[in-house]
Amino acid sequence: MSNERPGYIVVEGPIGVGKTSLARRLADSFESDLILEAADENPFLERFYQDPRSGALPAQLFFLFQRVRQIEGLRQGDMFQPVRVADFLLEKDRLFAELTLDAEELKLYDQVYQHVTVDAPVPGLVIYLQAPEEVLLKRIARRGIKYERRIDAEYLRKLSEAYSRLFLNYEAAPLLIVNAAHINLVDNDRDYEALLEQIDVTKTGKHYFNPLSAVI
Repeated sequence: MSNERPGYIVVEGPIGVGKTSLARRLADSFESDLILEAADENPFLERFYQDPRSGALPAQLFFLFQRVRQIEGLRQGDMFQPVRVADFLLEKDRLFAELTLDAEELKLYDQVYQHVTVDAPVPGLVIYLQAPEEVLLKRIARRGIKYERRIDAEYLRKLSEAYSRLFLNYEAAPLLIVNAAHINLVDNDRDYEALLEQIDVTKTGKHYFNPLSAVI
């Protein structure tokens, strides 16, 4: 691997696409700090999946406060750490807010956001994983988290479209868009090594990685 790796790598994408698993493997490869979105710590998340109307706002605010604390910790940490890997981008927080909150809740969320957010470090690279809704549903079912059983294809379609809008004109950092539908970046070394090669050559702009591998 190149000695000139991005200092801060963010892996993003819709639920079930494999961003956390990939972030873990990258952090292991680079022997780096790992910053994960701890969804299991959100006490409102199960309520949200059971009743999105009543659970959306508290779940969203909890995630916002959590991410802000994590970013503050990142900014105050060892700036000489050669590589850091995270499985969330702060900009995606409003993506979920727009998707799940009504108009009045979104106004309240925006007021809170303006008061609590910090200047997040700019990633050296964002890896955006994509996959069709049917693939996401299979992967969600495979991991067997009880409250995620209520997630349906329509919600995943809207979420995937929101991510696509977010990254359509994203220019804050180099962006590597990966078709993750038919590859296994965690258990397949060939797929993973091919991705590492793409990471090494993605220095500026927007790039697409569409590998062909066995369907998982």
